[in-house]
Amino acid sequence: MKTEIFYAPSYSLAVVSLASGEMIQAESGAMVSMSEGLDMQTSSKGGMLKGLKRAALGGESMFINTFTAQRDAEITMAPPFPGDIRQMRLENETMYVQSGSYMASTGDLDIDTKWGGAKTFFSGESLFLLKVTGTGDLLVSSYGAIHEIALAEGQKMILDTGHMVAFGEHVGYEVHKVGGWKQTILSGEGLVVHLTGPGRAFLQTRSAHALAGWLAPLLPAGSDSAGKTGFRIGGIQLGG
Repeated sequence: MKTEIFYAPSYSLAVVSLASGEMIQAESGAMVSMSEGLDMQTSSKGGMLKGLKRAALGGESMFINTFTAQRDAEITMAPPFPGDIRQMRLENETMYVQSGSYMASTGDLDIDTKWGGAKTFFSGESLFLLKVTGTGDLLVSSYGAIHEIALAEGQKMILDTGHMVAFGEHVGYEVHKVGGWKQTILSGEGLVVHLTGPGRAFLQTRSAHALAGWLAPLLPAGSDSAGKTGFRIGGIQLGG
């Protein structure tokens, strides 16, 4: 498999070339185009219960599309937001990926959901993680550009939860309020993640939650058939 990323970091497009017999699995809706010679199968990866868990906790679709090359073929993929794509090679290791940032991976990688902790219920920027384990290629996406940080042993970094993309298995993490409840409510920062090295962490330069908060007051009120107002952007409810 060969992957090239074009138009980064603002409007990234991943062009994946597959040889005969190779396969890649992708989040539902990630595919932009594909050539002839690709067979697509849709399933709940790991079974229905695991798919429901991934959808309910991770914010992802419960279904995964698997593309298998019957001959040399090509598929292009893009994230839902204007932003970046990063390819990572995992060698019998684990990467924790923020909900919404998982885009695609090779079939040898197992995808599961890891709960970020009870404290995440106190924020609209809930930190739910997908646990990606094994050996293979992983494609993650972002809103805005992806910024990589290499944390040394014991080095700490405090990060707004809305800017998290992914981090390695040896990076410790704890979710906290940015300060006291007054600072948490009035500062606009919500909750933060305390990361502790060693390992890699990947951040995104924009936050979808901040975008939703900026847009909400500008949108006209509306209602659907169920009497609810507003709509959703990237899993974020705007309005009632």
